[in-house]
Amino acid sequence: MTRSIIKIKTTLLDHQIAKLSAVAIGLSLIESVLPSPMPGVKPGIANIITLYALYRFNFKIAAWVSILRVFATSLILGQFLSPTFMLSLIGSILSLLTLYFSIRLPSKFFSPIGLSMLSSFAHIAGQLMLVRLWLIPHASIYYLIPIYSVAALLFGLINGWITYRLLRHHNSI
Repeated sequence: MTRSIIKIKTTLLDHQIAKLSAVAIGLSLIESVLPSPMPGVKPGIANIITLYALYRFNFKIAAWVSILRVFATSLILGQFLSPTFMLSLIGSILSLLTLYFSIRLPSKFFSPIGLSMLSSFAHIAGQLMLVRLWLIPHASIYYLIPIYSVAALLFGLINGWITYRLLRHHNSI
C-alpha cells in the first residue's frame, strides 16, 4: 500500500497572513478573559493587527486577518455560530467595509488613528443594529448608543495610536 502525500505550496504572503492572524487571535483570547464594564464593551486590541496589516500590506491581507481571527477565536472559545460570534462577525464586516472605503479617500484626512476610530464606530454600529434586529427588538437599545459611542471613540483612539506607533517604529528600523 502506497501513501500519497499532497504537497501544498505556500507563499511568503500566506506566512505573513498566518503570523498576523495568530497574533490577532492571541490578543482576542487575552481580551476574552478581561472583565467588561458592560456587555460588548471591549478594547478591541486585535484590531491593531488588522490596521497594521492594512498599512503594511493591503486591504485584502487585513480582511483575511480580521475574518480568520473572528472564526478561529469563536472556534477556540466554543462560540461558533452563537450570538457572540454573529455580533463579532457583523462588527468585523462593517469595520472592514468602512476601512475599504476610507482608504480610498485622501490620506491627509485619515491617519491610523482616524481609521481606527471610524472602524471602531462601524463595529459597534453593526453590533447594535444586529442586537436591535435580532436579539432585543426593542427601541430601548437606542439609549445605549451614547455609552457605546464613547467606548468606540476611546478604544478607537487608543488602538489607532498604538498602531501609529507600531508603524512608525517599523518604518524607522
